[in-house]
Amino acid sequence: MKIFPAVDILEGRCVQLVGGKRETEKAYGSPLASAIRWIDEGATALHIINLDGAFGHAQANVDVMYDLVRSTDVFIQLGGGIRSESDAAGWLNLGVDRVIIGTAATEDPGIIRRLSEEFGSDRIMAGVDARGGEIATHGWEKTAGDVSVWATRFEEEGAGSLLFTNVDVEGLCAGIAREPIERVIGSVKIPVVVSGGVSTLTDLRILLELRAGGAVLGSALYQGLISLPDILKEIQ
Repeated sequence: MKIFPAVDILEGRCVQLVGGKRETEKAYGSPLASAIRWIDEGATALHIINLDGAFGHAQANVDVMYDLVRSTDVFIQLGGGIRSESDAAGWLNLGVDRVIIGTAATEDPGIIRRLSEEFGSDRIMAGVDARGGEIATHGWEKTAGDVSVWATRFEEEGAGSLLFTNVDVEGLCAGIAREPIERVIGSVKIPVVVSGGVSTLTDLRILLELRAGGAVLGSALYQGLISLPDILKEIQ
């Protein structure tokens, strides 16, 4: 299981939100400084999200994200505001290891197949963000049907992996909700990286038991509730 410290970017700052709501923002300084901190603590991968892009401002933070990609040498998966094939291709050609296609994939599932055929399925991750068991889109403001159905559809379209984010527990630092994770993992054969609520070593042990492909660590890591070196030691 791969561990992805989150570097979420809002208006040029590294932040963490609760449930995707802007008014809950907690800022943690420079995105690049945060990325370097986690790399220095042993991270071999980063989860970078352009929150302004997710909220509809796709061109926001582009320079900041370029700087992150160019200044680090770890595996990077990047999402937020990737609304078209050209958006995805730009990042993949820059050197991002994997792009996350969220809302665009629900509007046009074929984008997953076209990108997978061009760049390889291992570089295309479909975002399955869940609110109340339904897929959440457009910055988590809308829902569009059962997450398991969408997970299966994205796999059929050629996605090499899924990012499952449980919006209901995102940022609360109160632990994961096992049932929806188990349901999504059980509906596909491709790796599922889990985000939302990962707060303790017990959460990591559950994800290992469920054979999750990875885990994104956000608020609990930034608040010091869990230690990245301890986590990396636990999963070895």
